[in-house]
Amino acid sequence: MNKIPIFEKARSQNIRFGNSEGRPPEALFFIFLFVIAAFFIVLGLRLFQLTVVKGEYFRNLSDENRIREIVIEAPRGKITDRKGFIVAKSEAPNVDETNQRIDSKRIYFEPEAIAHLVGYRQMADPKDIVDDNCLYKLKAGDKIGKKGVEKIFECDLRGVAGKKLIEVDALGKFLKTLNVIPPTPGRDIALAFDLDLQKKAVELLQGKKGVIIANDPSTGEVLTLVSSPSYNIQDFENQNSINIERYLHDKEQPLFNRATEGIYAPGSIFKLAIATAALEEKAVTEKTEFEDTGVVTAGTLKFGNWYFLEHGKTDGMVNLVKALQRSNDIYFYLAGEKTGEDKIKKWSEILGYGKKTGIGLNEEVGVIPNPFWKETNIGDRWYTGDTYNLSIGQGYVSTTPIQTLIVTNVFANGGYLCQPKLLKDASPNCKKLPVSQKTLDSVNEGMRQVCSTGGTGWPLFDFKAKKNNKEEAIVTACKTGTAESHSESGKPHAWITVYAPYEKPEIALTVLVEEGGQGSDVAGPIARDLLKAYFERSQ
Repeated sequence: MNKIPIFEKARSQNIRFGNSEGRPPEALFFIFLFVIAAFFIVLGLRLFQLTVVKGEYFRNLSDENRIREIVIEAPRGKITDRKGFIVAKSEAPNVDETNQRIDSKRIYFEPEAIAHLVGYRQMADPKDIVDDNCLYKLKAGDKIGKKGVEKIFECDLRGVAGKKLIEVDALGKFLKTLNVIPPTPGRDIALAFDLDLQKKAVELLQGKKGVIIANDPSTGEVLTLVSSPSYNIQDFENQNSINIERYLHDKEQPLFNRATEGIYAPGSIFKLAIATAALEEKAVTEKTEFEDTGVVTAGTLKFGNWYFLEHGKTDGMVNLVKALQRSNDIYFYLAGEKTGEDKIKKWSEILGYGKKTGIGLNEEVGVIPNPFWKETNIGDRWYTGDTYNLSIGQGYVSTTPIQTLIVTNVFANGGYLCQPKLLKDASPNCKKLPVSQKTLDSVNEGMRQVCSTGGTGWPLFDFKAKKNNKEEAIVTACKTGTAESHSESGKPHAWITVYAPYEKPEIALTVLVEEGGQGSDVAGPIARDLLKAYFERSQ
């Protein structure tokens, strides 16, 4: 075979280095263009979504990162006493601040003297926010009145918060103020109490546990309300945790409002209710007499009169007026027995015991017991001895000082039960009780004689006050009480309730000193000194 040249052999095998069997170059070019186009379409759609569809959303996010809204707390309304003295006010918020929130600090004047009346505010909790029924609603971070007047008149005192818009940089640093919407202050309120009288009451209770509460018996306006010991309400505004913790654990309970929340055996002050029940139920008349024998018996138990137990003496034949004057227990044991415990409960509650007074502060209601109450709560039947104890304000009966005051008002104002009023010039809320004028006259005469020679209210005998630069006699009517306290000290609670002047009462006053001793000896001088301050306060 002839040899074929190498170059010819290769040519015969059709070896090529081209792309004749793949895609032509034009196809690759179009694929490349398609990919590029698709990429720009997707990019355009995304850009459309970001700028058009969600543009406003992202602009808002951007503004929120750049623009911040600061809440400006509204100053609360001022609180004044009846003469216009400011006892609480709020500082104007500093709108130049750039904090997350601009607050308005609350300032209290005489913060211990007014504590149980005015109260304080604290940070609103979630329940406060949910339950808020004011027109301008609470928000997280707001403060709310938690006690006293601050709580009762929260919707009036609370203003409308303002706001401040500022611009910040990417690091949150303040750049400039964009706009300020000032807050609207809350409404000012004028209370009925007299600050000077309040401070005098605090002075008279210094170092004692007790209550002084006074009002105008014809309108119910509260003139003073002091519970001792007290506390500094500014500590709650300033969030002074050390002092607040101390108040919470103080065994003397300074946060406890004894005027409305304290329940005590009323002792002989309760005899005003017994006298009313006995007369209205015709168990006795104003002329009915019982002989003071010093002691009466109920089964194996003996019940004595204080005069006999302390001095070994008796008061002889005693009618209702003399029984009140001398606080004669024998008379009231027998009058209470003739009246019956259910009728005593009925008339006690008509007068205002055993229920809330409506003052607006936190209140307890106490207990006016009867056989049903004892069986339900004690699991025992009622005995004659229980009636005797009830008839002199002992045993299971318990009342509050504010209740005692409004019962005193009934006799001072001619038979009207008036709701205590905290606001000055508030419309009286009084209702006429079904108590006869004859009964009112008998009880009032007895109260007048308590504060006269021969009665138990010796500190108010011949009471005088300086008016127009001379001493003037002011006739008073009162009832003293010394009630067993069942305390570790063994000392009784000292009570007195009084109104004056007798003919045209301007003020009714109740004093309680816990574990103080005899009502006439301990509570009596306090009442006398406060009455003197009241009648001389404008001199």
